[in-house]
Amino acid sequence: MACFGFCLRGNASPTHNHLTEIDEEISTIENARVYRYKELRAATEDFCPVNKIGKGGFGSVYKGRLKDGRLAAIKVLSVESKQGVKEFLTEIKVISSIEHENLVKLYGCCAEGDHRILVYGYLENNSLAQTLLGGAHSSLQFSWKTRTKICIGVARGLAFLHEEVQPYIVHRDIKASNILLDRDLTPKISDFGLAKLIPADMTHVSTRVAGTLISGGIYKINLSNVTFP
Repeated sequence: MACFGFCLRGNASPTHNHLTEIDEEISTIENARVYRYKELRAATEDFCPVNKIGKGGFGSVYKGRLKDGRLAAIKVLSVESKQGVKEFLTEIKVISSIEHENLVKLYGCCAEGDHRILVYGYLENNSLAQTLLGGAHSSLQFSWKTRTKICIGVARGLAFLHEEVQPYIVHRDIKASNILLDRDLTPKISDFGLAKLIPADMTHVSTRVAGTLISGGIYKINLSNVTFP
């Protein structure tokens, strides 16, 4: 992978050094393409509001068409994003080298200047938060058979992360908005920014609380203590 360089005269500023370190780290990640910002800007028609398909604490997600014709979900981290550079790099590292039917597919990323963007395969039916829980905002009908399929798919994705990937991965933020659905309503786990890599020889993990804060210290997900068999 190529890394983005910055040419400065004289002494490099702390900001420049920080960005250079990020670019160098990204350049070591395999199986993920580095996109130019102008390419993603063109793919989304200058990040047109009409192409916006999601929004969260991290920023916005846009539907775009890449140069090779593929549709993509382009996740743009905002300046006020709760997902910082550390989480950005974690997400790339975690999912760039793994593939599973129930995990989102990462195409690549952009780390040009101050821009932090992730590029995923586009999923036609968005997230459970907008479909199953969206009520009148969604025309999809979920039979109990479909709901069972989604539950089993999510479980299979988590089992793959917990038992087959080396090192093991704990997602730590499973919720409706992080479960995406393809054309056939096959669930795909997304948003690995809070993921924690677990060495194979470690049988017990204790970390700080992670997840999405609702109110009063209540989280949608809390895997602060995880024990593997």
